[in-house]
Amino acid sequence: MTIIERRPMYSNKMMVEYCDTLRKIITSSKADDKGVVSNKYRSSASINDSIEKSYEHYKQLYENEMGKKYNSVKFWDYQQHIIAKGVAIMNIHRFIYLAMEVRTGKTLTSLGILDELPVENVLFITKKKAMGSITNDYRLLNPSFDLTVINYESLHLVEHNKKWDAIVVDEAHSLGAFAKPSNRAIAVKNVIARNAPYVILMSGTPTPESYSQMYHQVYGIPNNPFAKYINFYKFCHDYVNVGQKRINGMFINDYSNGKKDIIDAMSPYTINYTQSEAGFNVEIEEHVLEVEMKPSTYKLIDRLKKDLVIEGAVNTILADTPVKLMSKMHQLYSGTIKFESGDSMIIDDTKAQFIKEHFADKRIGIFYKFKEEFKALKAVFGDEMTDDLTEFDAGKRVIALQIVSGREGISLRNAEALVYYNIDFSATSYWQSRDRMTTKERLENNVYWVFSKDGIEHEIYKTVRKKKDFTLAHFKKNFYESK
Repeated sequence: MTIIERRPMYSNKMMVEYCDTLRKIITSSKADDKGVVSNKYRSSASINDSIEKSYEHYKQLYENEMGKKYNSVKFWDYQQHIIAKGVAIMNIHRFIYLAMEVRTGKTLTSLGILDELPVENVLFITKKKAMGSITNDYRLLNPSFDLTVINYESLHLVEHNKKWDAIVVDEAHSLGAFAKPSNRAIAVKNVIARNAPYVILMSGTPTPESYSQMYHQVYGIPNNPFAKYINFYKFCHDYVNVGQKRINGMFINDYSNGKKDIIDAMSPYTINYTQSEAGFNVEIEEHVLEVEMKPSTYKLIDRLKKDLVIEGAVNTILADTPVKLMSKMHQLYSGTIKFESGDSMIIDDTKAQFIKEHFADKRIGIFYKFKEEFKALKAVFGDEMTDDLTEFDAGKRVIALQIVSGREGISLRNAEALVYYNIDFSATSYWQSRDRMTTKERLENNVYWVFSKDGIEHEIYKTVRKKKDFTLAHFKKNFYESK
């Protein structure tokens, strides 16, 4: 039994009237010459049930629209506009890309769109850290469908015998690896293939590094604009300026120079929306705080730069290539090290102690880079600190999140400041993570970078602010060749 799909540009009220007309038609009767009364039109029981169910479905949606359910959520005017536009696109194409900047309310907007469609079971795929906030938004909205929230890593656990009427793919840019599809992209494609659902893709940065990243985000959707290309390489013939790059003395194809035609082809399926358009007037104030690490830390770094190896009684620090040296220095300047054996160790807690003293009277969110840095913070902050967003929102003073896992899909609106224990090489991490406190009502965000004196963090910061990743070339220029 299926719900009748919404007719193009029909409101909930219009669909109720349409379904009611169908009900009257199938129940209308006539009398023959002998006065025997029978139905004018013959229709199967399944069609009758479908019409009746559709009538009840759209009637419920209309009642919700009139205020019987949306007591806990009030959409901003721009969200209402996006929902109406999104429903129209979904009715035509069955998929949409919400390219809405961070903190503009992608989650609630996507749920609002689905609540206007004939769906009963919705699968929401996101990152683990974001699952709690999405569930909270669903409870506040209280829509007419059932929602299952799952993280990407658990996607293989989705029941094969359950029919998903719609699938939401959060942070969809994470599917954008090329030239081969990532396991994540393949898993999402398989779920779509089994269910033929409505699909909503969402990201504040759909193609953060290359337009070529769009192909594998949408390739699992049957009617995507690139569906005629059986793989990425065929797609490249028309949409990518294929070049070459040299790696380890060998030339390989470079597929990163995607044409703007890719974005143009996606335009009918995409709704773009910026913080500025939403009326956000937030200013992000960045502050660089410098701390001097222990003398022993600097001695260790100098020795490693000179000898490229440090052997201890149990463990070894090996930096026999420029890449390894860059990584080891990145760790050491913030007070931790990962040995050749795989073991890790805190060698200097200066940064953690500084953060505790400097922000003693504030509720803060801390971003760290390496796992051992979390242990250093936990040792200093103890029970004051959590890595769980629900606990932080409930009153914990400090939350610590790894940069890559915390940069997307969560809100740190209850923090008074963001503090970076370390910095990531990725420009995407820089621009996304520093926006975690932004809300429409907030006028100023304070972001603090805690860098070691003479450390590598300063150069990384200069690079990522220019929207460029910090690479080995930057490291060699500033640290390696001058060693």
